Amino acid sequence: MHDGIPDFDMPDEEQVQIASEALRMLSDPTRLKLMWALLQGEENVACLADLVGAKPTAVSQHLAKLRMTGLVTTRREGTFVYYSAADHHVRPLLEQALSHASHVSGSPHRAVG
Repeated sequence: MHDGIPDFDMPDEEQVQIASEALRMLSDPTRLKLMWALLQGEENVACLADLVGAKPTAVSQHLAKLRMTGLVTTRREGTFVYYSAADHHVRPLLEQALSHASHVSGSPHRAVG
C-alpha cells in the first residue's frame, strides 16, 4: 500500500522511542512551562520556580526528569546550578502546540517566540 507513495519514509525504532519519551516529558504543564522558560535562557531553580509558579522542590524533580531524557543540561557555578535547554529543536514544537492551544481555546492570539 505505501509502496506507491513517493519518498515514503518511516523513522527507525530508536527515533520513535526518543521522540515518544520527549513528548511524554513535555505533556506535563509544569515541564512544558519550564522548557519554554529555558528556551529563553539559562536559569536556576529558584528563578524557574518563580516563573512557573511551583515550589523549588517540585521544579527540581521536573528538571531531573527533563535532564534524564536529554532535554535539559546543567552548568555548575560555585554552589549554584544553572539549567538550560539542551537543544533548541524543541522550540518549534512548543510554539506549534501553544499556537494550537490559542486557536482551540478561542483566547485572543498571543504571539509566542
